[in-house]
Amino acid sequence: MQNPKLLEINIRLLVRRFNTEDKKATLSDIPYSYWEKLAEQGFEIVWLMGIWETTSILIDRCCFEENLIQSYNRTLKDWQRDDVIGSPYAIDKYEINPELGTREDLLQLKKTLNKLTLLLMLDFVPNHFSAETELLKAHPDIFLETTEEILSSDRHTFYRPIQQPHRIFAHGRDPFFPAWIDTIQLNYYNLKTRKFMTGTLLNIAELCDGVRCDMAMLTLNNVFGNTWRGVINEYLHPKPHDEFWQSAIATVKKDHPDFIFMAEAYWNLEWDLQQLGFDFTYDKKLLDRLKDGTPKNIFDHLRAASAFQQKSSRFLENHDEERVVHSFGMEKSLAAAVIISTIPGMRFFFDGQFEGKKVKLPIQLGREPIESKNKTVFNFYDKLLQITKNEIFSLGEWELKDALPVWEKNHTNENLLTWLWMYSSQHCLVVVNYSSFTSQGRIKINTEGFQEFVPLTDLLNGKEYLRLAEELFYSGLFVELGAYQAHLFYY
Repeated sequence: MQNPKLLEINIRLLVRRFNTEDKKATLSDIPYSYWEKLAEQGFEIVWLMGIWETTSILIDRCCFEENLIQSYNRTLKDWQRDDVIGSPYAIDKYEINPELGTREDLLQLKKTLNKLTLLLMLDFVPNHFSAETELLKAHPDIFLETTEEILSSDRHTFYRPIQQPHRIFAHGRDPFFPAWIDTIQLNYYNLKTRKFMTGTLLNIAELCDGVRCDMAMLTLNNVFGNTWRGVINEYLHPKPHDEFWQSAIATVKKDHPDFIFMAEAYWNLEWDLQQLGFDFTYDKKLLDRLKDGTPKNIFDHLRAASAFQQKSSRFLENHDEERVVHSFGMEKSLAAAVIISTIPGMRFFFDGQFEGKKVKLPIQLGREPIESKNKTVFNFYDKLLQITKNEIFSLGEWELKDALPVWEKNHTNENLLTWLWMYSSQHCLVVVNYSSFTSQGRIKINTEGFQEFVPLTDLLNGKEYLRLAEELFYSGLFVELGAYQAHLFYY
């Protein structure tokens, strides 16, 4: 799939919007028109975050730490204890949460989405399960077990599960942060674990068209080994020769060749994961550069190899990130939206982004605050989504271009990010002033095959311009843009 649009939806919040006085809504209560609207906006993939069953007994134990309570107070002023429903990433088992519906409801939704040419993506959390998962009864050996001595040295990272009180296991963790106490760590040096998790992926593949793989780099041999050095019993479980992802993805794609794998990935390991079979990997570095970097930082990032760009997932917000209108400011956020919507790779959006929502809700909460729609943001995205439905942005050839100075001492051209899309006889030149002041530049355009004049239509504002083909070729198109403004010239 080339340059697809993806929308992430917190499904636990979405179904609540369709509750009635008599009934709590489930998947089957979401109206067809809701999904139809997404298809009309040009989306190809819908990621329903939080579909799987979790363990309610962990809520009281893990979801009322001081830092979490502070986050609830900031984001949902009138929150009640019943609003805290636990992390969707502490999965008990890969069965649909019964509060959201049944397996049949999920299969019917997939059928509905596919009919609308939408693909369904769900979560896969390779690193861990819920700290009290039912799997501790049937498959305790797939988890990372350790000793009394290690437990006594770190009672935050290690614990005794209620279901296995005489055994000691590790909580899941990212090596740069404290352990997640509502989870239990899988042992990826154990071949039984790899087999079990590959089988889990095969089962998930019967229910959807792709998976977003949480913290996918944590299962890489070197990362896992470095994170758990001194805990892994390498006599029983020596370091495997191959990587889990390479074999697991190949196994799934043997039966489901079009199944999509998207990796949440950081630490400059995105390319490595792409080489192991991932169709798309998070491009967090671009988000950071859009937020705090310079236009040159962004331009240099976009000079990466085409193969890497095509498999990069570009986003401004998701359930882990701050809302972009809040973190960037409105004008800058809209300029950034033009950028991620018109460069190669996956264009990844988050439910609420189009309304200009500002509150980043903790994932443990099952109720969202009421926020008024920002009409300026909403209307801008509505237009941008319609513009980028044009096949030139999905099937076309992309070329990064330089903006040249208008005169010697004017360096504001360095603030202009520009690229060209070409498909059949269609062209679209994108120019974004990614700075806080007015900038000018010239962009040379190959006008071979055009008559004396070239008609340019700015798709963002509907204005039309007529320019001499000779001037565009030799001197370049003169552009002057205000702070965080953009042109999408179609010709």
